[in-house]
Amino acid sequence: MMSSCRLLCLLAVAFLHSSVSAEQRRLSPENLLVITAATEETDGFNRFMRTAREFNYTVKALGLGEEWKGGDVARTVGGGQKVRWLKKELIKHSDKKDMVIMFVDSYDVIFASGPEELLAKFSRLGHRVVFSAEGFCWPDQRLAPKYPEVHSGKRYLNSGGFIGFAPDLSTIVQQWKYKDNDDDQLFYTKIYLDKTQRTKFNITLDHRSRIFQNLNGAVDEVVLKFERAKVRARNVAYDTLPVIIHGNGPTKLQLNYLGNYVPTAWTFENGCGICDDDLLFFNDVPDEEMPLVYVAVFIEHATPFMEEFLDRLATLNYPMTRIRLFIHNNVVYHERHIQKFWDRHRDLFPDALLVGPEENLQENKARTMAVEACKKDPECDYYFSIDSDVALTNPDTLRILIEENKSVIAPMLSKHGKLWSNFWGALSPEGFYSRSEDYIEIVQGKRIGLWNVPYITQAYLIKGSVLRSKLSQVSLYVDEEMDPDMVFCRSIRDQGVFMFVSNRDEFGRLVASSNFNTSRLHPDMWQIFDNPVDWKEKYIHENYSKIFEDEKSFVEQPCPDVYWFPAFSDKMCDHLVETMEHHGEWSGGTHKDERLAGGYENVPTVDTHMNQIAFEKEWLKFLKEYIVPVTEKLYPGYYPKAQAIMNFVVRYRPDEQPALRPHHDSSTFTINIALNRKGIDYEGGGCRFLRYDCKVESPRKGWSFMHPGRLTHYHEGLPTTKGTRYIMVSFVDP
Repeated sequence: MMSSCRLLCLLAVAFLHSSVSAEQRRLSPENLLVITAATEETDGFNRFMRTAREFNYTVKALGLGEEWKGGDVARTVGGGQKVRWLKKELIKHSDKKDMVIMFVDSYDVIFASGPEELLAKFSRLGHRVVFSAEGFCWPDQRLAPKYPEVHSGKRYLNSGGFIGFAPDLSTIVQQWKYKDNDDDQLFYTKIYLDKTQRTKFNITLDHRSRIFQNLNGAVDEVVLKFERAKVRARNVAYDTLPVIIHGNGPTKLQLNYLGNYVPTAWTFENGCGICDDDLLFFNDVPDEEMPLVYVAVFIEHATPFMEEFLDRLATLNYPMTRIRLFIHNNVVYHERHIQKFWDRHRDLFPDALLVGPEENLQENKARTMAVEACKKDPECDYYFSIDSDVALTNPDTLRILIEENKSVIAPMLSKHGKLWSNFWGALSPEGFYSRSEDYIEIVQGKRIGLWNVPYITQAYLIKGSVLRSKLSQVSLYVDEEMDPDMVFCRSIRDQGVFMFVSNRDEFGRLVASSNFNTSRLHPDMWQIFDNPVDWKEKYIHENYSKIFEDEKSFVEQPCPDVYWFPAFSDKMCDHLVETMEHHGEWSGGTHKDERLAGGYENVPTVDTHMNQIAFEKEWLKFLKEYIVPVTEKLYPGYYPKAQAIMNFVVRYRPDEQPALRPHHDSSTFTINIALNRKGIDYEGGGCRFLRYDCKVESPRKGWSFMHPGRLTHYHEGLPTTKGTRYIMVSFVDP
């Protein structure tokens, strides 16, 4: 009795083992076919195929090159054409009992894991056919009560993803006898709700997103899960790791966000895993065969550092013969800068089109005019749009963006030291700015890569071929309700074209324009707070930073404890002198001076104080940022407070005030910056320190003296014998 019992047990175990083995053998990846539907190879389709290739899925795409007749499924019912294609395709596989078919959409789908995991999860569900599930009953809400009750998970069928054995799926879709624009989801829903059919085909829904994750209505349930060298999307509501991520309905942008990571687009271990996938290379391409780029420049508001902005256009590392320049200037103040640029560089851009403020062309019309020129020219390979508040300091920007080979791509730019940038990582429900979880890390360069984002502005490159195909019938900038940048991004998104921002290279920065006061003669001088990097590049001597690298070469000591070093650029010297002369309120050089608290000046000069031109705040910032570090280096142990009440430009002329009698300064230390050139602008001049009988007679333009003010450095100004000499003096820490 015992032996026969044992025999039965062994037989049962053997049978179970063989049937499990058979099931495993039957559900092998070789017997899995993924079918999708797509009429064209969009950015979304290419992303879908890239993730499929990564896991070695076998994919058959139905409908490529065909006209879509399935209706506007993004806005209403439709999609029946997909079932018709599937019906025809599955006839080929209807008798393959071991074959597993998975149908998924493609434009808004990515794979997060491979066939082995997919089939294991399908097998564990224990049904012949599994449809994805969602929280909305679409397209007919009246059917909701007819759905079987569900204790945990999503209750309603979604037809954007389903998996099953080939004979069962084939039999199901052979029932299709409707129009191409009828609703595919309604068709499958009615079969599922028919208990007879549900039982016959052993259909279930993936209620807890083990295989399929539909994002609509579940965005807050899905987070990124960073694993070793790969990234998954995790459903925190059901603690599952779905294999398929479907951005159905209005969740395309959330899918784009997830797709920036899943499965290996970006990982902590390897960084960007897709950045080098489709690169173009132009290393050996002769200049005359480089892509033709229409470069469109938009000056829509008064912008600081315009001269530098325009000059960078002429120094792009790109063959100028392959650039067609368009400039829309809407600001009368900048006409002088455009004219100066044009006088210097017109030979570089013989075909340039300049539209000035006298044309009274609105911004949206100007942007349309520029992009239409590229659309209409079949030779136009790329359209590059750049706004005046972009400091594009990388001359290779055009080449780099073209080589990235994207439909639309922007260089990542931000305001110096701020999180304000030229892209948004997410949109609010109203379509405005929303901060994505990774926004700060992208802006700060802690995550480097190519990022699919919903909004870009101020500088971007578009493929001419995309303008003439997907975007050919689209109004990219004009909508009375919205600003041109918002219209542009919405139009691109609506056409299913991806917009990327790259922070793989340093491209430059954004310039802040809000406090730019064009009533001043040289308004850039006042930009030290808002645009400190641009201000430094323009107004600080090119060798200033070398003081801290090579003191012996860039700091001189012509007299004891008198140091001499580069401080101002030529431009700062010129702008400061011109501003003072333009202001025209020089003191009389007498002892009476109502600008001072006591009304009396002991050692008077012909001068203009910084507070007379409302530059005091900016000057003290200059002292703190640029003079204090030098002082600490040259006078070790002294830590300046960088306070200064007396800050002024002095003018010496033979017929006005040629010299200055011996005196001490009311300062801990004094700086004295030469603002023009001896031997060219004036003769004579200089400074003598009496205690040491030491003269400095050949001051260099832009170089500063620094010397103690009291006790030891009694000094005098030597006579200017010809011309006009200007110096900038500051009594620091009085």
